[in-house]
Amino acid sequence: MFGFGWENAQSLIGVALSMAVCWAWSEDRRRFPWRLAIGSILVQLALVLLLFGLPTARSVVQGLNSGVGSLAASTQEGVQFVFGYLGGGPQPYAISNPNALFVFAFDVLPLIIVISALSALLWHWGVLKWVMRGFGLVFQKTMGLGGASAFSSATNIFLGNIECALVIKGYLHKLTRAELFLMITLGMATVAGSTMIAYATILHATIPDAAAHVIAASVLSAPAGILLARIMVPEPPGYTGEDADYDQLLKYESTIDAIGTGISDGLNIALNVGAALIVFVSLIAIANGILGVLPHVGGAAFSVQRILGWIFSPLAWTLGIPWKEAATAGNLLGVKLVLTEIIAFIDLAKSPELSERTRIIMTYALCSFANISSVGIIASGMSVLMPDRRQEIIGMMWRALLAGFLATCMTAALVGALPRSLFGIA
Repeated sequence: MFGFGWENAQSLIGVALSMAVCWAWSEDRRRFPWRLAIGSILVQLALVLLLFGLPTARSVVQGLNSGVGSLAASTQEGVQFVFGYLGGGPQPYAISNPNALFVFAFDVLPLIIVISALSALLWHWGVLKWVMRGFGLVFQKTMGLGGASAFSSATNIFLGNIECALVIKGYLHKLTRAELFLMITLGMATVAGSTMIAYATILHATIPDAAAHVIAASVLSAPAGILLARIMVPEPPGYTGEDADYDQLLKYESTIDAIGTGISDGLNIALNVGAALIVFVSLIAIANGILGVLPHVGGAAFSVQRILGWIFSPLAWTLGIPWKEAATAGNLLGVKLVLTEIIAFIDLAKSPELSERTRIIMTYALCSFANISSVGIIASGMSVLMPDRRQEIIGMMWRALLAGFLATCMTAALVGALPRSLFGIA
Protein backbone atom coordinates (compact mmCIF):
# COMPACT_ATOMS: atom_id res chain seq x y z
CA MET A 1 0.00 0.00 0.00
CA PHE A 2 2.71 2.45 1.06
CA GLY A 3 5.66 2.97 -1.26
CA PHE A 4 8.83 4.90 -0.54
CA GLY A 5 11.32 6.19 -3.06
CA TRP A 6 14.05 8.76 -3.66
CA GLU A 7 11.59 11.66 -3.36
CA ASN A 8 10.80 10.57 0.22
CA ALA A 9 14.49 10.23 1.13
CA GLN A 10 15.11 13.63 -0.47
CA SER A 11 12.61 15.19 1.95
CA LEU A 12 14.52 13.81 4.93
CA ILE A 13 17.34 16.18 3.93
CA GLY A 14 14.99 19.08 4.66
CA VAL A 15 14.10 17.68 8.11
CA ALA A 16 17.79 17.35 9.01
CA LEU A 17 18.70 20.72 7.47
CA SER A 18 16.12 22.61 9.55
CA MET A 19 17.51 21.18 12.78
CA ALA A 20 21.13 21.65 11.67
CA VAL A 21 20.69 25.35 10.85
CA CYS A 22 19.02 26.03 14.20
CA TRP A 23 21.77 24.08 16.00
CA ALA A 24 24.37 26.26 14.26
CA TRP A 25 22.60 29.34 15.71
CA SER A 26 22.10 27.76 19.16
CA GLU A 27 23.07 29.59 22.34
CA ASP A 28 24.47 26.29 23.66
CA ARG A 29 25.45 23.78 20.97
CA ARG A 30 26.51 21.23 23.59
CA ARG A 31 22.91 20.66 24.65
CA PHE A 32 21.05 19.33 21.61
CA PRO A 33 17.61 18.03 22.78
CA TRP A 34 17.74 14.55 21.25
CA ARG A 35 14.75 13.22 23.19
CA LEU A 36 12.69 16.24 22.26
CA ALA A 37 13.70 15.87 18.60
CA ILE A 38 12.51 12.26 18.54
CA GLY A 39 9.35 13.13 20.47
CA SER A 40 8.53 16.08 18.19
CA ILE A 41 8.83 14.01 15.02
CA LEU A 42 6.79 11.18 16.55
CA VAL A 43 4.04 13.62 17.57
CA GLN A 44 3.97 15.05 14.04
CA LEU A 45 3.81 11.58 12.49
CA ALA A 46 1.04 10.54 14.87
CA LEU A 47 -1.00 13.64 14.02
CA VAL A 48 -0.58 13.05 10.26
CA LEU A 49 -1.59 9.40 10.55
CA LEU A 50 -4.50 10.32 12.80
CA LEU A 51 -5.85 12.74 10.22
CA PHE A 52 -4.96 11.03 6.94
CA GLY A 53 -4.01 7.42 7.68
CA LEU A 54 -6.85 5.86 9.70
CA PRO A 55 -9.78 4.21 7.89
CA THR A 56 -12.15 6.80 9.34
CA ALA A 57 -9.82 9.66 8.45
CA ARG A 58 -11.41 10.22 5.04
CA SER A 59 -14.75 11.09 6.62
CA VAL A 60 -12.98 13.47 9.02
CA VAL A 61 -11.16 15.14 6.12
CA GLN A 62 -14.40 15.43 4.15
CA GLY A 63 -16.09 16.85 7.23
CA LEU A 64 -13.41 19.53 7.61
CA ASN A 65 -13.73 20.52 3.98
CA SER A 66 -17.53 20.52 4.16
CA GLY A 67 -17.39 22.60 7.32
CA VAL A 68 -15.15 25.19 5.70
CA GLY A 69 -17.39 25.21 2.63
CA SER A 70 -20.44 25.79 4.82
CA LEU A 71 -18.70 28.61 6.68
CA ALA A 72 -17.72 30.23 3.39
CA ALA A 73 -21.27 29.89 2.04
CA SER A 74 -22.78 31.30 5.23
CA THR A 75 -20.34 34.20 5.21
CA GLN A 76 -21.21 34.88 1.59
CA GLU A 77 -24.86 35.30 2.59
CA GLY A 78 -23.87 38.19 4.86
CA VAL A 79 -21.56 39.67 2.22
CA GLN A 80 -24.30 39.58 -0.40
CA PHE A 81 -26.76 41.20 2.00
CA VAL A 82 -24.38 44.13 2.54
CA PHE A 83 -22.75 44.45 -0.90
CA GLY A 84 -25.40 42.97 -3.21
CA TYR A 85 -24.16 41.89 -6.63
CA LEU A 86 -20.61 43.09 -5.81
CA GLY A 87 -20.50 40.37 -3.15
CA GLY A 88 -21.70 37.62 -5.48
CA GLY A 89 -25.45 38.26 -5.40
CA PRO A 90 -27.72 38.24 -8.47
CA GLN A 91 -25.92 40.05 -11.26
CA PRO A 92 -27.68 42.92 -13.07
CA TYR A 93 -25.97 42.06 -16.36
CA ALA A 94 -25.00 39.03 -18.43
CA ILE A 95 -21.84 37.25 -17.22
CA SER A 96 -19.36 36.31 -19.94
CA ASN A 97 -16.50 35.32 -17.57
CA PRO A 98 -17.72 33.79 -14.26
CA ASN A 99 -14.14 33.52 -12.97
CA ALA A 100 -13.92 37.30 -12.92
CA LEU A 101 -16.56 37.40 -10.17
CA PHE A 102 -14.01 36.33 -7.54
CA VAL A 103 -13.01 39.44 -5.60
CA PHE A 104 -10.55 38.93 -2.75
CA ALA A 105 -12.04 41.76 -0.67
CA PHE A 106 -15.50 40.19 -0.80
CA ASP A 107 -14.70 36.46 -0.98
CA VAL A 108 -11.84 36.09 1.53
CA LEU A 109 -11.53 39.06 3.91
CA PRO A 110 -15.08 38.73 5.34
CA LEU A 111 -14.22 35.16 6.38
CA ILE A 112 -11.54 36.53 8.69
CA ILE A 113 -14.13 38.67 10.50
CA VAL A 114 -16.66 35.85 10.82
CA ILE A 115 -14.12 33.28 12.06
CA SER A 116 -12.67 35.79 14.52
CA ALA A 117 -16.13 36.36 16.03
CA LEU A 118 -16.86 32.62 16.03
CA SER A 119 -13.53 31.87 17.74
CA ALA A 120 -14.24 34.40 20.49
CA LEU A 121 -17.71 32.92 20.96
CA LEU A 122 -16.39 29.36 21.18
CA TRP A 123 -13.75 30.52 23.65
CA HIS A 124 -16.41 32.19 25.84
CA TRP A 125 -18.54 29.04 25.76
CA GLY A 126 -15.53 26.96 26.77
CA VAL A 127 -15.33 24.83 23.62
CA LEU A 128 -12.10 26.28 22.22
CA LYS A 129 -10.56 26.47 25.67
CA TRP A 130 -11.00 22.72 26.14
CA VAL A 131 -9.58 21.99 22.70
CA MET A 132 -6.50 24.06 23.53
CA ARG A 133 -6.28 22.44 26.96
CA GLY A 134 -6.13 19.06 25.19
CA PHE A 135 -3.31 20.14 22.88
CA GLY A 136 -1.54 21.76 25.83
CA LEU A 137 -1.69 18.49 27.76
CA VAL A 138 -0.19 16.62 24.79
CA PHE A 139 2.68 19.14 24.55
CA GLN A 140 3.18 19.03 28.31
CA LYS A 141 3.37 15.22 28.51
CA THR A 142 5.28 14.51 25.29
CA MET A 143 7.66 17.47 25.17
CA GLY A 144 8.15 18.35 28.82
CA LEU A 145 6.78 21.90 28.59
CA GLY A 146 5.58 23.76 31.66
CA GLY A 147 1.86 24.51 31.97
CA ALA A 148 2.09 28.12 30.79
CA SER A 149 4.36 27.27 27.84
CA ALA A 150 2.25 24.24 26.90
CA PHE A 151 -0.93 26.28 26.90
CA SER A 152 0.62 29.16 24.95
CA SER A 153 1.92 26.61 22.41
CA ALA A 154 -1.57 25.18 21.98
CA THR A 155 -3.09 28.67 21.82
CA ASN A 156 -0.74 29.67 19.00
CA ILE A 157 -2.33 26.98 16.80
CA PHE A 158 -5.66 28.80 16.83
CA LEU A 159 -5.04 32.40 17.83
CA GLY A 160 -2.68 35.11 16.57
CA ASN A 161 0.72 35.77 18.13
CA ILE A 162 -0.32 38.81 20.15
CA GLU A 163 -3.64 37.23 21.19
CA CYS A 164 -1.67 34.27 22.52
CA ALA A 165 0.41 36.55 24.71
CA LEU A 166 -2.77 38.19 26.01
CA VAL A 167 -4.17 34.78 26.96
CA ILE A 168 -1.29 34.15 29.39
CA LYS A 169 -0.67 37.81 30.21
CA GLY A 170 -0.56 37.09 33.94
CA TYR A 171 2.35 34.67 33.46
CA LEU A 172 4.52 36.68 31.06
CA HIS A 173 6.75 38.12 33.78
CA LYS A 174 7.52 34.59 35.02
CA LEU A 175 8.66 33.19 31.65
CA THR A 176 12.33 32.27 31.28
CA ARG A 177 14.32 33.43 28.28
CA ALA A 178 13.81 30.03 26.64
CA GLU A 179 10.04 30.10 27.26
CA LEU A 180 9.76 33.63 25.89
CA PHE A 181 11.73 32.68 22.78
CA LEU A 182 9.52 29.60 22.40
CA MET A 183 6.34 31.70 22.48
CA ILE A 184 7.69 34.19 19.92
CA THR A 185 8.89 31.39 17.63
CA LEU A 186 5.52 29.64 17.74
CA GLY A 187 3.86 32.94 16.87
CA MET A 188 5.95 32.84 13.70
CA ALA A 189 5.55 29.10 13.00
CA THR A 190 1.74 28.94 13.10
CA VAL A 191 -1.26 30.97 11.92
CA ALA A 192 -4.50 32.16 13.49
CA GLY A 193 -7.73 30.24 13.01
CA SER A 194 -9.30 33.26 11.35
CA THR A 195 -6.72 33.19 8.55
CA MET A 196 -6.65 29.38 8.23
CA ILE A 197 -10.12 29.40 6.68
CA ALA A 198 -9.13 32.24 4.35
CA TYR A 199 -6.13 30.23 3.11
CA ALA A 200 -8.31 27.15 2.59
CA THR A 201 -10.75 29.24 0.58
CA ILE A 202 -7.93 30.53 -1.65
CA LEU A 203 -6.67 26.99 -2.30
CA HIS A 204 -9.92 25.00 -2.47
CA ALA A 205 -10.04 24.95 -6.28
CA THR A 206 -6.36 24.01 -6.59
CA ILE A 207 -5.71 21.45 -3.85
CA PRO A 208 -8.06 18.58 -2.92
CA ASP A 209 -8.90 18.59 0.80
CA ALA A 210 -7.37 22.07 1.11
CA ALA A 211 -9.04 22.79 4.47
CA ALA A 212 -7.70 19.62 6.08
CA HIS A 213 -4.17 20.35 4.85
CA VAL A 214 -4.22 23.99 6.03
CA ILE A 215 -5.53 23.07 9.49
CA ALA A 216 -3.05 20.18 9.74
CA ALA A 217 -0.23 22.51 8.68
CA SER A 218 -0.69 24.89 11.61
CA VAL A 219 -1.13 22.01 14.08
CA LEU A 220 1.92 20.08 12.82
CA SER A 221 4.19 23.12 12.80
CA ALA A 222 3.67 23.65 16.53
CA PRO A 223 5.79 20.61 17.59
CA ALA A 224 8.38 21.59 14.97
CA GLY A 225 8.46 25.15 16.31
CA ILE A 226 8.84 23.88 19.89
CA LEU A 227 11.78 21.68 18.87
CA LEU A 228 13.63 24.34 16.85
CA ALA A 229 13.09 26.97 19.55
CA ARG A 230 14.52 24.61 22.17
CA ILE A 231 17.50 23.86 19.92
CA MET A 232 18.30 27.58 19.49
CA VAL A 233 17.60 28.62 23.10
CA PRO A 234 17.80 25.59 25.43
CA GLU A 235 15.95 25.60 28.77
CA PRO A 236 18.14 25.62 31.92
CA PRO A 237 18.79 22.06 33.22
CA GLY A 238 16.16 20.83 35.68
CA TYR A 239 13.63 23.59 34.94
CA THR A 240 10.10 22.18 34.74
CA GLY A 241 8.23 25.34 33.74
CA GLU A 242 5.56 27.56 35.23
CA ASP A 243 2.12 26.05 35.79
CA ALA A 244 -0.95 27.88 34.50
CA ASP A 245 -4.47 28.18 35.92
CA TYR A 246 -6.56 27.71 32.79
CA ASP A 247 -9.65 29.18 34.45
CA GLN A 248 -8.00 32.55 35.06
CA LEU A 249 -7.06 33.28 31.46
CA LEU A 250 -8.75 35.33 28.72
CA LYS A 251 -12.37 36.15 29.60
CA TYR A 252 -15.37 37.87 28.02
CA GLU A 253 -18.20 39.43 30.00
CA SER A 254 -20.99 37.81 27.98
CA THR A 255 -21.85 36.16 24.67
CA ILE A 256 -22.53 39.56 23.13
CA ASP A 257 -19.21 40.87 24.42
CA ALA A 258 -17.40 37.89 22.89
CA ILE A 259 -19.07 38.39 19.51
CA GLY A 260 -18.48 42.16 19.55
CA THR A 261 -14.84 41.82 20.53
CA GLY A 262 -14.34 39.11 17.92
CA ILE A 263 -15.86 41.31 15.24
CA SER A 264 -13.63 44.23 16.20
CA ASP A 265 -10.50 42.08 16.26
CA GLY A 266 -11.43 40.39 12.97
CA LEU A 267 -12.11 43.70 11.27
CA ASN A 268 -8.71 45.00 12.36
CA ILE A 269 -7.02 41.86 10.98
CA ALA A 270 -8.97 42.01 7.70
CA LEU A 271 -8.14 45.69 7.18
CA ASN A 272 -4.46 45.05 7.88
CA VAL A 273 -4.42 42.08 5.51
CA GLY A 274 -6.09 44.09 2.74
CA ALA A 275 -3.81 47.08 3.26
CA ALA A 276 -0.70 44.86 3.31
CA LEU A 277 -1.72 43.20 0.05
CA ILE A 278 -2.24 46.55 -1.67
CA VAL A 279 1.13 47.86 -0.51
CA PHE A 280 3.22 44.73 -1.09
CA VAL A 281 1.75 43.93 -4.51
CA SER A 282 2.37 47.55 -5.50
CA LEU A 283 5.96 47.42 -4.25
CA ILE A 284 6.57 44.23 -6.22
CA ALA A 285 5.21 45.91 -9.35
CA ILE A 286 7.50 48.92 -8.79
CA ALA A 287 10.53 46.69 -8.20
CA ASN A 288 9.74 44.58 -11.28
CA GLY A 289 9.44 47.74 -13.35
CA ILE A 290 12.91 48.82 -12.26
CA LEU A 291 14.42 45.36 -12.77
CA GLY A 292 12.76 45.14 -16.19
CA VAL A 293 15.20 47.69 -17.66
CA LEU A 294 18.13 45.33 -17.04
CA PRO A 295 19.29 42.99 -19.83
CA HIS A 296 17.20 39.84 -20.08
CA VAL A 297 18.56 36.54 -18.77
CA GLY A 298 17.39 33.24 -20.21
CA GLY A 299 15.05 35.02 -22.58
CA ALA A 300 13.07 36.69 -19.79
CA ALA A 301 13.30 39.91 -17.81
CA PHE A 302 14.56 40.10 -14.24
CA SER A 303 11.82 40.16 -11.61
CA VAL A 304 11.49 39.86 -7.84
CA GLN A 305 9.83 36.47 -8.34
CA ARG A 306 12.68 35.08 -10.49
CA ILE A 307 15.37 36.29 -8.07
CA LEU A 308 13.60 34.78 -5.06
CA GLY A 309 13.13 31.57 -7.02
CA TRP A 310 16.86 31.32 -7.69
CA ILE A 311 17.75 32.00 -4.04
CA PHE A 312 15.31 29.54 -2.47
CA SER A 313 15.36 26.77 -5.10
CA PRO A 314 17.90 24.63 -3.19
CA LEU A 315 15.82 24.87 -0.01
CA ALA A 316 12.67 23.90 -1.94
CA TRP A 317 14.51 20.89 -3.36
CA THR A 318 15.40 19.65 0.15
CA LEU A 319 11.67 19.54 0.96
CA GLY A 320 11.27 16.77 -1.61
CA ILE A 321 10.25 18.91 -4.59
CA PRO A 322 11.55 17.90 -8.05
CA TRP A 323 14.28 20.21 -9.35
CA LYS A 324 12.21 21.18 -12.39
CA GLU A 325 9.62 22.67 -10.00
CA ALA A 326 12.11 23.99 -7.42
CA ALA A 327 12.39 27.48 -8.95
CA THR A 328 8.62 28.05 -8.75
CA ALA A 329 8.47 26.57 -5.26
CA GLY A 330 11.52 28.61 -4.19
CA ASN A 331 9.82 31.76 -5.39
CA LEU A 332 6.81 30.94 -3.20
CA LEU A 333 9.09 30.46 -0.16
CA GLY A 334 10.79 33.79 -0.86
CA VAL A 335 7.51 35.63 -1.35
CA LYS A 336 6.22 34.19 1.93
CA LEU A 337 9.35 35.27 3.85
CA VAL A 338 9.91 38.69 2.28
CA LEU A 339 6.26 39.64 1.77
CA THR A 340 3.42 37.63 3.37
CA GLU A 341 2.05 34.10 3.30
CA ILE A 342 -1.23 35.38 1.83
CA ILE A 343 0.49 36.58 -1.35
CA ALA A 344 2.36 33.28 -1.49
CA PHE A 345 -0.89 31.31 -1.15
CA ILE A 346 -2.51 33.37 -3.90
CA ASP A 347 0.51 32.67 -6.12
CA LEU A 348 0.34 28.96 -5.22
CA ALA A 349 -3.29 28.87 -6.32
CA LYS A 350 -2.17 30.40 -9.64
CA SER A 351 0.58 27.81 -10.24
CA PRO A 352 -1.08 24.93 -12.14
CA GLU A 353 2.32 23.87 -13.48
CA LEU A 354 3.19 22.42 -10.06
CA SER A 355 2.35 18.76 -9.43
CA GLU A 356 -0.27 17.83 -6.85
CA ARG A 357 2.37 16.50 -4.45
CA THR A 358 4.39 19.73 -4.71
CA ARG A 359 1.27 21.85 -4.09
CA ILE A 360 0.52 19.87 -0.93
CA ILE A 361 4.11 20.16 0.34
CA MET A 362 4.09 23.91 -0.33
CA THR A 363 0.80 24.31 1.56
CA TYR A 364 2.60 23.13 4.69
CA ALA A 365 5.72 25.19 3.94
CA LEU A 366 3.78 28.43 3.51
CA CYS A 367 1.31 28.12 6.39
CA SER A 368 2.78 30.40 9.06
CA PHE A 369 3.26 34.04 10.03
CA ALA A 370 7.05 33.76 9.53
CA ASN A 371 7.64 36.84 7.41
CA ILE A 372 9.52 40.08 7.83
CA SER A 373 6.41 42.16 8.53
CA SER A 374 5.60 39.91 11.51
CA VAL A 375 8.89 40.90 13.12
CA GLY A 376 7.66 44.46 13.61
CA ILE A 377 4.15 43.41 14.61
CA ILE A 378 5.26 40.91 17.26
CA ALA A 379 8.11 43.08 18.57
CA SER A 380 5.86 46.10 19.07
CA GLY A 381 2.98 44.09 20.56
CA MET A 382 5.15 42.10 22.95
CA SER A 383 7.09 45.20 24.00
CA VAL A 384 3.85 46.83 25.10
CA LEU A 385 2.96 43.77 27.18
CA MET A 386 6.49 43.40 28.63
CA PRO A 387 8.16 46.85 28.50
CA ASP A 388 10.88 45.77 30.97
CA ARG A 389 12.03 43.05 28.54
CA ARG A 390 11.79 45.10 25.35
CA GLN A 391 15.48 44.90 24.47
CA GLU A 392 15.54 41.15 25.11
CA ILE A 393 12.51 40.68 22.84
CA ILE A 394 13.98 42.77 20.04
CA GLY A 395 17.21 40.82 20.27
CA MET A 396 15.28 37.56 19.75
CA MET A 397 13.12 38.54 16.81
CA TRP A 398 15.32 37.68 13.82
CA ARG A 399 16.37 34.35 15.30
CA ALA A 400 12.72 33.58 16.04
CA LEU A 401 11.87 34.44 12.43
CA LEU A 402 14.50 31.95 11.23
CA ALA A 403 13.22 29.24 13.59
CA GLY A 404 9.58 29.88 12.64
CA PHE A 405 10.36 29.83 8.93
CA LEU A 406 12.35 26.60 9.23
CA ALA A 407 9.62 25.01 11.39
CA THR A 408 7.18 25.05 8.47
CA CYS A 409 9.94 23.85 6.13
CA MET A 410 10.59 20.96 8.52
CA THR A 411 6.87 20.13 8.60
CA ALA A 412 6.66 20.29 4.81
CA ALA A 413 9.72 18.05 4.49
CA LEU A 414 8.22 15.53 6.92
CA VAL A 415 5.01 15.46 4.84
CA GLY A 416 7.15 14.99 1.71
CA ALA A 417 8.93 12.05 3.36
CA LEU A 418 5.62 10.19 3.72
CA PRO A 419 4.17 8.06 0.90
CA ARG A 420 1.96 9.71 -1.72
CA SER A 421 -0.87 7.23 -1.15
CA LEU A 422 -1.35 8.54 2.41
CA PHE A 423 -2.66 11.79 0.90
CA GLY A 424 -4.54 10.17 -1.99
CA ILE A 425 -1.93 11.11 -4.61
CA ALA A 426 -1.37 8.64 -7.44
